[in-house]
Amino acid sequence: MRIYNTMTREKQEFVPITPGEVKMYSCGPTVYDYFHIGNARPFIIFDTMRRYLEYLGYKVTFVQNFTDIDDKMINRANKEGITVKELGERFIAEYFKDAEALGIKKATIHPKATENIDAIINVVKTLEEKGYAYNVNGNVYFRTKKFDNYGKLSHQPLEELEAGARIDITDDKEDPMDFALWKAQKPNEPAWESPWGMGRPGWHIECSAMVNKFLGPTIDIHSGGKDLIFPHHENEVAQSECANGCEFANYWMHNGYINIDNRKMSKSLGNFFTIRDITEKYEPQVIRFFMLSAHYRSPVNFSDLLMQQAKSSMERVNTCIENLEFLLSSANEKDANDNEKKLQEDVKNAKKRFMDAMDDDLNTADAISAIFDIVSSANKNLSLEGDNSKAVIEETLAAIHELGNVLGLFEKEEKTIDAEIEALIEARNNARKEKNWQEADRIRDELKARNIELKDTPNGVKWSYIK
Repeated sequence: MRIYNTMTREKQEFVPITPGEVKMYSCGPTVYDYFHIGNARPFIIFDTMRRYLEYLGYKVTFVQNFTDIDDKMINRANKEGITVKELGERFIAEYFKDAEALGIKKATIHPKATENIDAIINVVKTLEEKGYAYNVNGNVYFRTKKFDNYGKLSHQPLEELEAGARIDITDDKEDPMDFALWKAQKPNEPAWESPWGMGRPGWHIECSAMVNKFLGPTIDIHSGGKDLIFPHHENEVAQSECANGCEFANYWMHNGYINIDNRKMSKSLGNFFTIRDITEKYEPQVIRFFMLSAHYRSPVNFSDLLMQQAKSSMERVNTCIENLEFLLSSANEKDANDNEKKLQEDVKNAKKRFMDAMDDDLNTADAISAIFDIVSSANKNLSLEGDNSKAVIEETLAAIHELGNVLGLFEKEEKTIDAEIEALIEARNNARKEKNWQEADRIRDELKARNIELKDTPNGVKWSYIK
């Protein structure tokens, strides 16, 4: 597998530190609100990366943090008259609801900043002892210019970063580019005891501390959105490598931006959407499919038109799955005919194309195309009139589910109907046999009112839920 490494700006062969194991860290949400469509992209992308590595047989330790202490959290908690902890617990629970709906697996470890204060303080103390950090009135800052390689991830010299950055200039900093590792307590803020007095961690330091605590000083993959390259990930590199004296991460993966109707998402433009907003109109699986239908490093444009296209594409695959499951009920234990042998060959080739695409820097767009190749071949080479090979249908279904599961899509869903509905379908079948078309139509209409649609085929009646 080859991964585009932001650090080297080229695709590199993926070689883990420990054979057969992968240590992966992905930046999680700041839990002051529901997460939005822009947050959803890295969550889905790097969940898919984790799934693919596991599919390849790696033991993946995947860590995704929760930032549960932050200026935005403090402001909202104070506004609502609750504690920051109460706010954080509420939106962590909401995160898991939305993530599960999107097919995002729980991380191996979901550490919280507030539950790892000791680890954070230890890193800050190490940096201070080594001369990379200094304390001014309980605020501890990192000496950016003391790290010679600062800017190596964003590929810009310090002077250019300084010129283009929004710098929080305070009187107590030695240099405007220095950033906070520990912040002294202000009124109405939660705080923890530390060697520098009561205070709380800065944003960047929490990730360095949690990577070090749960994964070690050097990890295989660090991931997040492109917007995190500078300053967040740049600062992580600086403080981690200065504290530990070794490479922080061997591979850096960053996903591209997302626009809304070709415009940057912004509350002021009125085009800011949370996942909760979007799932009122679209199934969560459609959102996931949409995100994976473009290469993760490319910018994507979110619009109703593109979401409708994603929905139609999803329905095409799901319809094929439903048809295969239906044909399976009347399939025979027989050898494959020429058409079915062609389908078997197409499935084999599609699985190879899928692997080649995923091995090429997680090219999920081409991987999805490989699944559609299976769908097209199944539609072409299986007979709707019956007399299909059971083994071939089972192989085809298994391939779609196997590859789909890697992407978190098309996962097998058991569809059942209650006894009353089943009895109505049977009554309609009997009415048709007796040529009582009026009664058959009446039952069909009654089932449709209950969101059950019937389709008569040469192999019998096929039912499905109306969405």
